[in-house]
Amino acid sequence: MKKFLVLGVLFILPIVAYLFFSSGVNNFAKLPVLTPQISNLEDFTSLDGNKVVLDNKITILSIYGSNIEAKEGNAFNLNEKIYDKNYNFEDFQFVVIAENGTQDQARVLLKELSTTIDTRKWKFVFGSSTAIQSFFNSLKTDLDLDEYLGTPKVFIIDKDRSLRGRPKEEGEEAVYGYNTSSVADLTNTMTDDVKVILAEYRLALKKYNRKEALK
Repeated sequence: MKKFLVLGVLFILPIVAYLFFSSGVNNFAKLPVLTPQISNLEDFTSLDGNKVVLDNKITILSIYGSNIEAKEGNAFNLNEKIYDKNYNFEDFQFVVIAENGTQDQARVLLKELSTTIDTRKWKFVFGSSTAIQSFFNSLKTDLDLDEYLGTPKVFIIDKDRSLRGRPKEEGEEAVYGYNTSSVADLTNTMTDDVKVILAEYRLALKKYNRKEALK
């Protein structure tokens, strides 16, 4: 009996531990708002001429500035770890802000990304260096853009144009953005937070549908 108990513990505990850590549960029922009402994209034009807005969309926002080529690896990481698992969510979009004159770089990147997946929800918008800096400032983060007006960090923007993330807690820094250079950051922290915000909107939609059915 003792032998079976020991064997059971040896087999069951690792499974329980794996399920616990792989579930990626964070401390939030809703992903906290860090900056309400960031700027919209009025000062930017899209690659295909269609209007791109942040309102009423859950947006994964990247800023590549004047050097899209330097962010190709970041885009592929994001495409594989976040986009591939969630792009079928109806109101989900991936927006990349870049500087005017980099449209050809964007087309090349989109073509490369599209070899593995449908990229219709990747949206590239272009503006001046002043417009990019002004938009970035509206996020009100503790981050800085690099010399090309880009950043490896990616941001979660909700349907009300609010920046979501993790506030500063004891022993931990605030998470305004997620490092697309780090597969671990995308796989663990960002994957978890995206699940939370999508679950939040799915729950809101279910409640709305129930109310409509009762009318």
